[in-house]
Amino acid sequence: MKTKPGEVYRVDLGMGGKVRMMVVGSRADTAAPRALSICAPITTANRGSAYEVELPSRPFLRERSYANIQGLQAIQHHELQGPIGIFHGKIMEQIREAIAYTFDITPPGEQGGGGKRE
Repeated sequence: MKTKPGEVYRVDLGMGGKVRMMVVGSRADTAAPRALSICAPITTANRGSAYEVELPSRPFLRERSYANIQGLQAIQHHELQGPIGIFHGKIMEQIREAIAYTFDITPPGEQGGGGKRE
C-alpha cells in the first residue's frame, strides 16, 4: 500500500484511543524503507493554536473539523482503513506550514525560525 499526502484514513488507536480519522502529512515515497505514514488526527476540538488547520467541509466530516498537527503519529500502513477522502491544494499547504511551525523549520527562501503562524 502506498499513501499520498492529503489522503484521509480511519485508524483504530487501540485500547486508550478510538477509531479516528487521520490525514496523511508525509510525502509520497515509493521507495520508503518502512511501510509508515506520518498522519495528523482530525478533531472537532479547536484550541485556536498554530498547531491546528481548519479543514473544509467534506461528506466524511460530520461537523467542523481540524487537523491536529501537534498530534502527529507514524502509522503503519496495515493499520490504515480506507482511504475515505482526500484534501488537496491550499489545505495541504497549510498542513505543511503547520508541520514546519511544529518543528521550527524555516521554509526555503525565508530567514529565521518557522514562527510565521503565531
